[in-house]
Amino acid sequence: MIHIIIEGVLAYAATVGFGIILNIPRHALNVAGWIGAAGWAVYELIVLKSGAQIPLAQMAIGMLTAGLLIGVLSNWAARVKHMPVILFNIPSLVPLVPGGQAYQVIRNLVTGHGNIALDYLGQVIAIAGMIALGFLLSELLVRITYRLRHALKTK
Repeated sequence: MIHIIIEGVLAYAATVGFGIILNIPRHALNVAGWIGAAGWAVYELIVLKSGAQIPLAQMAIGMLTAGLLIGVLSNWAARVKHMPVILFNIPSLVPLVPGGQAYQVIRNLVTGHGNIALDYLGQVIAIAGMIALGFLLSELLVRITYRLRHALKTK
């Protein structure tokens, strides 16, 4: 459990740091940091039981869930703070970006290990696709709930 807390703090710091680099408003940094930490914590809780070697399917489900949570929380924060959603979801993605796998793709291509590079490339594509699908589903969910709420108010 302490492992998840430490990584959550680091995910918060990475999100806030990237938000500073992107020059998002100061009063959005803390919320974006908490959203990034929540997304990372959900991912970690899903893949925690798998041990050292994480199956690709479990990693993909973790990324989908984390992307969905980040998308929903970013939409909520944008409505509460009256700011664009992109100010919250872009910095919050930083802890989930598959930079280590992308590095391994290039490293194995350069060293001549094409098969290993293709394995890592599959991971990069799966992770990026699941994060994008999570964002798509979160936007769909938010729009459906907004329309249902609006339809119930007019009746």
